[in-house]
Amino acid sequence: MTINLFKTRHAILVSLCVLFLFNTSGVFAQESIQFKTVVIDAGHGGKDPGAIGKASKEKDIVLNVALKLGAYINEYLPDVKVVYTRKTDVFIPLNKRAEIANKSDADLFISIHANAISTPKIYGAETFVLGLHRTKENLEVAKLENSVIVLEDDYTATYEGFDPNVSESYIIFELMQNVHIDQSIQMASLVQNQFKERVGRRDRGVKQAGFLVLRKASMPSVLVELGFLTNSSEEKFMASEKGQTYMASAIFRAVRDYKLEFDSKSKMGDIARKAAESEMPKINYRIQIASSKRKIKEGTQVYKKFDDIWFYKDGERFKYTTGCTSDYNVILDSLSNVRNVISDAFVVAFRGDNKISISEARNLQGQKN
Repeated sequence: MTINLFKTRHAILVSLCVLFLFNTSGVFAQESIQFKTVVIDAGHGGKDPGAIGKASKEKDIVLNVALKLGAYINEYLPDVKVVYTRKTDVFIPLNKRAEIANKSDADLFISIHANAISTPKIYGAETFVLGLHRTKENLEVAKLENSVIVLEDDYTATYEGFDPNVSESYIIFELMQNVHIDQSIQMASLVQNQFKERVGRRDRGVKQAGFLVLRKASMPSVLVELGFLTNSSEEKFMASEKGQTYMASAIFRAVRDYKLEFDSKSKMGDIARKAAESEMPKINYRIQIASSKRKIKEGTQVYKKFDDIWFYKDGERFKYTTGCTSDYNVILDSLSNVRNVISDAFVVAFRGDNKISISEARNLQGQKN
């Protein structure tokens, strides 16, 4: 029985790893060059109230903050598209939330939550990125947020047997390598700094834990815990219009600063790429019209037929060409005219002064033959 259980859990871990890697492969190849879309996820909703305080529910607080955050982005960053996982009090499965972000080709995913703990004196804001918990407290936060999956239909099949209440299930997050970990930590740090410096919240830091809502997001992602509903003064602040406005504006400023850094790095990268390209030998196409063991004297033979003659040495032979362009289609148009004079003329390609194959030239230019 023990052996079977081990094999089952091992199979689950392998399956989850494969799914995670599949969903994050090729991300860099399609990475945006400008920050264009942010997905805002208000945690819980509908039949899932989330954490419950003395007079408020997590699902209501985080929805209000999420909508305010989106409104700030729409007003002050009009070039950024805002996508919500929910805008009303509805239940959205965890895996669907990341799916919305992926389908939106988002540059950033922000999941907003409120915390709860058995010790009422604990308070403060913290922001998580995907990873393995380093403390028991972080694990408990992840368990609390992941426990929502039991409200989903057939959740054992959807999450490949993942049990949110069993510590061993979280080993999977140790095997995962989030390709966006640095950007996620950067965003999380910006959020925490805004909470501390601009809103005066207690800074509980940037942390890692295994959150199912983040595991399939193929972009930088953070999970924000606004505070603890189990702390009476913090619940009062989070439930107030003023508190929700302050927290939404703090996250907005973090998004704004993240976008500035994102666009700045992309611009610098584009400048570096163009500089590198300018230093690369240019691709040119020519039409070969003659080949000779001896150098052809100017004013004779092909020199009488074409005004534009350029030759190169290939082994022991001198080879003569006419025309020169970096546009393959243009050289093909010229070829038909040249063949009216020399029927066996053909196109050759050069990278700088070095002859290369036509297929290599086309590939270097990012074109198909």
